[in-house]
Amino acid sequence: MVSDKKHIQQLAALLLKKGITDIVISPGSRNAPMINTFAGISEFKCRNIVDERSAAYFALGLALAKQKPVAIVCTSGTASLNYAPAVAEAFYQNIPLIVLTADRPDYWIDQAESQCIRQEGIYRNFVKKEVSLPLGESEKELWFATRQINECLNLAVSGNPAPVHINIPLEEPLHKLVQEDLPEVKVIELTDIQYKITEIELVRLDETISQSKKIMILAGQLNPNPALENSLAKFVKKTGAVALHEHLSNLSYSQFCTNIDLMMAGILDENIESYKPDLLISFGGQFVSKALKQFLRKNKPLQHWHLSLGSEHFDTYQSLTKVIKADAADFFDKVSERVQPSDKTDLQNWKNKETQVNLIRDKFVESIEFSDLKVFELIRQQIPENSVVHLGNSSPVRYALIHKRVENTQYFSNRGTAGIDGCLSTALGFASESDKLNTIILGDLSFFYDSNALWNKYVGSNLRIIVIHNGGGNIFSMIKGPADSPAFTEHFFAGNTHKAEALAKAFELDYFSAKDEAELVKALDEFYSVAQQKVALLEVFTDAEVNVKVFRELFGKVKIGTM
Repeated sequence: MVSDKKHIQQLAALLLKKGITDIVISPGSRNAPMINTFAGISEFKCRNIVDERSAAYFALGLALAKQKPVAIVCTSGTASLNYAPAVAEAFYQNIPLIVLTADRPDYWIDQAESQCIRQEGIYRNFVKKEVSLPLGESEKELWFATRQINECLNLAVSGNPAPVHINIPLEEPLHKLVQEDLPEVKVIELTDIQYKITEIELVRLDETISQSKKIMILAGQLNPNPALENSLAKFVKKTGAVALHEHLSNLSYSQFCTNIDLMMAGILDENIESYKPDLLISFGGQFVSKALKQFLRKNKPLQHWHLSLGSEHFDTYQSLTKVIKADAADFFDKVSERVQPSDKTDLQNWKNKETQVNLIRDKFVESIEFSDLKVFELIRQQIPENSVVHLGNSSPVRYALIHKRVENTQYFSNRGTAGIDGCLSTALGFASESDKLNTIILGDLSFFYDSNALWNKYVGSNLRIIVIHNGGGNIFSMIKGPADSPAFTEHFFAGNTHKAEALAKAFELDYFSAKDEAELVKALDEFYSVAQQKVALLEVFTDAEVNVKVFRELFGKVKIGTM
């Protein structure tokens, strides 16, 4: 049985034709034609999540895990506004969400009708394409709607993927069903021809690369991509280029450089010019490190090339000179074939600095009192290899990037917009389609903010939740500015005394806690044991003042180069 609404039948038929079968539905009335149709067709895999904000983040994580589009379906009114944070995150992470919002007919807009707001264009800054389907079902209107839906679905996955929005005005009756097959629909294909670098361009690029004594490569946030890693490794071996990355790039080749924040602190009192690149090549998403951005803005390279299939002009370091519309793996393969082997002095200089700061870090962490910095190292040692780690924003992602990465493990985080609002929901969506153990590490405020993520039936036994409970927004104690404000305690730190234990019990999670190193080591052994066959939450309590003191001491030692 499907809805009698022709536009909904066409939409369902086109989603199937395009291979989009994962649907995350939030209950409602105005979206009943979509619910009845998607739920009535066996090819669709429908999931139900009541909280629209959580549902959209769940879908984002699901799309990330499956590497294919996921559709989200909500009713009219504020339900659609609750999608906005996740839509923005998906836009900046290039994740193709298909946003389907039910709407009232336009003649009821601003007429004191219930659940009726101005829905057209509500995501206009965060979608690649948005349309509002016609209300009528004449032959021309159905033809027009088919074209609109085709275009949206095509654009969602072309070039750099991104969310699209299809707003659907619907008149009553909303629950009338018919026993018939979906209609035959016209499928419009989009041929996405990848740009190829010409021979003339390769000669010019090779000339610049050959003349650059110091080449720096910035690999931003990326999905795991072994082909890209191999291509980049080949280029680094041949040219001696310095490739900087964070755990979220999902790269692991030993000659790449990580732990960027500590390295930036370590070179402040040295000859900065010796680290300044002649040529900067960037690709991928964002970096967490603010220090890296400040370093490159003050020490601008002569040239900065950004690699992007979507032709984004990312001038993050205020030195952009060339946008290269190319796949990064293909680019490094092509240029590696042409360039001559170069001196490795600059790469060795950076690797020596990395070794030095890592030794200082390891010695320091070994000796410090119980604190967030210590906690993250103890957790890192226990996270199983070949698993997935999701990092909450604010202090958790920063602490995790200071420490070594867990071998053969994938790292993810909502760094598109860097908000705390949907970290748990995203991790849960990813874990629901993952055959690996998934760990999400987040702060206490992030956890409580997104605790509705646990309010559904898709919380699998492969999920481990670690809440770093430092009593509030500890990140504001670590960065310059907020800590000196008279409003710090009340309005920045936002002290929190609530514990996660009651929520863990409410959602039937196994609960562990730790207040010191001995308790944490014991809890982690059980938390990650083979015997733990149920989703579990570990709450670790630390002292905010100690956290800040230890964090600053580490960077102070790195700056002066002592252990």
